[in-house]
Amino acid sequence: MSGGPLIVQSDKTLLLEIDHPDAQACRMAIAPFAELERSPEHVHTYRLTPLGLWNARAAGHDAEGVVDALIKYSRYPVPHALLVDVAETMDRYGRLQLANDPAHGLVLRALDRVVLVEVAKSKKLAGMLGNRLDDDTIAVHPSERGRLKQALLKLGWPAEDLAGYVDGEAHPIELAEAGKDGRKPWTLRSYQREAVEAFWAGGSGVVVLPCGAGKTLVGAAAMAEAKATTLILVTNTVAGRQWKRELIARTSLTEEEIGEYSGERKEIRPVTIATYQVLTSRRGGAFTHLDLFGARDWGLVVYDEVHLLPAPIFRFTADLQARRRLGLTATLVREDGREGDVFSLIGPKRYDAPWKDIESQGWIAPAECVEVRVTLTDAERMAYATAEAEERYRMAATARTKLPVVRALLDRHPDEQTLVIGAYIDQLHQLGEYLDAPIVQGSTTNKERERLFDAFRTGEIRTLVISKVGNFSIDLPEAAVAIQVSGTFGSRQEEAQRLGRVLRPKADGRQAHFYTVVSRDTIDTEYAAHRQRFLAEQGYAYTIVDADDVLGPPLPTVD
Repeated sequence: MSGGPLIVQSDKTLLLEIDHPDAQACRMAIAPFAELERSPEHVHTYRLTPLGLWNARAAGHDAEGVVDALIKYSRYPVPHALLVDVAETMDRYGRLQLANDPAHGLVLRALDRVVLVEVAKSKKLAGMLGNRLDDDTIAVHPSERGRLKQALLKLGWPAEDLAGYVDGEAHPIELAEAGKDGRKPWTLRSYQREAVEAFWAGGSGVVVLPCGAGKTLVGAAAMAEAKATTLILVTNTVAGRQWKRELIARTSLTEEEIGEYSGERKEIRPVTIATYQVLTSRRGGAFTHLDLFGARDWGLVVYDEVHLLPAPIFRFTADLQARRRLGLTATLVREDGREGDVFSLIGPKRYDAPWKDIESQGWIAPAECVEVRVTLTDAERMAYATAEAEERYRMAATARTKLPVVRALLDRHPDEQTLVIGAYIDQLHQLGEYLDAPIVQGSTTNKERERLFDAFRTGEIRTLVISKVGNFSIDLPEAAVAIQVSGTFGSRQEEAQRLGRVLRPKADGRQAHFYTVVSRDTIDTEYAAHRQRFLAEQGYAYTIVDADDVLGPPLPTVD
């Protein structure tokens, strides 16, 4: 089997009953290798894919454990053929290995000779392989290491990369756990340490942790392990400066050792923080800044928010396979379907901590998720009904009927720091004027963004209206309430990132609140259901209430 879903029931999914005392245990057992497809009231439907099983295998899960989980939690008896299929699919990972041969350099080595013969005949590998060295080994052109892994994955034979890494240019980096510049002593949390150990043992790959769980510290600890020059790629300049502040506070690095490579500055230092935007900008059709990857002998490349990695960075990363690569994200879900490229080029998932696990340990705030459904006015309904299909979501998502609901939600949390988040700029300006609140959007200068964020952190500003620039890499620990009015269609990773904005633990242990305001009887509700899939998989249950309940009686509470 080389791709596509594993066929379990007639609808090509496996139905799992979780309406029992072990519901959370079920989610934790299934999530490492299966993706939530849909979530009706009492039954979660998961979809198994080869990539999900291979990621589980790379993260240390074996076929026996996966099969046991399927048998234990399946709503229906699991066909024996499926169980065999699962075991055989997982067994495909690592039957081909990339290794470094002392005499011949990079080689493709087989634990199964027939598989090597099969893939060597594929036209998809043309030009990547060199001479046959023996029955089980073929030479590989070093420059093709990344592209070969991509091609083998598509052939259904993902190679385990054991070829090792160059050390890169040495640079002293230590964690400053004793405290620095008058700060209190601190220590890595147990899951952060486990994540670093799993990454380092695997060499390269992805660490998946909830928003607010300290992914930056995992990156800093990996840098302290590498003790080498490091290139850190981030989503925007504000995120880059947050990384810089955290590294200065938590490591032995000084401000002079950390460079910013952005639209505003072009500094290359032992630790360089670059934005995806500047690296993928073109001049005369060429990516003029991609030379940064070769500007120093980097020992480590860190990809922050790896689920947002742009296509040009994938292409250049294919040539960086001898460098250690660490991807950081809250969710490996990519709406463009390029999870396979993350697996091949950054590396497989090395560590994944369930959100509810981290919450139970007190490291992220407990959260109540509420979907508020509004009824459009007759005029809005008629406009929606007569609109072209491609305009309907925008009309439903930006309906003015949502405005008083947003204000009512704010009135329910008068003492909380609140983010109002949306995808459409016109709607955000409406909200800013209606709520008398400042707006942060793509065109807001970095200086103004940082001023507004600082004012929000200090409580000078209680409500901030923010576009999708707030989806990721923004440290606003005081935010306790988020109100989502529109999104990027049905993006699951966006929903997770937005909830993450309010998950920083609160000093008094109080609960966070995440509201999504949705137009009833429109495609807005369909996209909302799709967006919620990942969080449902993590154990977050959405309560659905009517807008009249928000505008009138109190909302029901969620235990």
